[in-house]
Amino acid sequence: MSQAEWFASLPTFYATAALLFTDPGDRVLLVKPNYRDHWNLPGGIMEADEAPHECAVREAAEEIGVTATAGELLVVDWLAAEGDRPRATISYIFDGGVVPGLDGLRLQAEELDDARFWTWEEAEAQMWARTAARIPAARTARDTGRTVYLPAR
Repeated sequence: MSQAEWFASLPTFYATAALLFTDPGDRVLLVKPNYRDHWNLPGGIMEADEAPHECAVREAAEEIGVTATAGELLVVDWLAAEGDRPRATISYIFDGGVVPGLDGLRLQAEELDDARFWTWEEAEAQMWARTAARIPAARTARDTGRTVYLPAR
């Protein structure tokens, strides 16, 4: 088997990245995609040859109009393939820091219906059940300074 054939035979997976923003009151910013029933952190699918932190920064600029820097890596989440998603997904969540409020945000109308700040507990409840654990994990990572790994649940 050639090296090219070997690489072609390896499994593939999806990759996403997001930024966790809070306001001065330590509430979590979530966005409401118009194509989902649940809320999400600002972020999205990585492009080919794009590093996770680059994806998170790009998605924040596209989705909410914020020029940000990806801070510490807070969470790495692994979701097994399920239902209509034929491949596993690895997700990276970086600290986006503090944003002063919603006034400076510019929502991407093609994808988002709303943006809102929630308490940590409220934010967890607004997320998809399979990704809700990212919120308390990100809080733990911020509090301890250590990245949290969430294996497939």
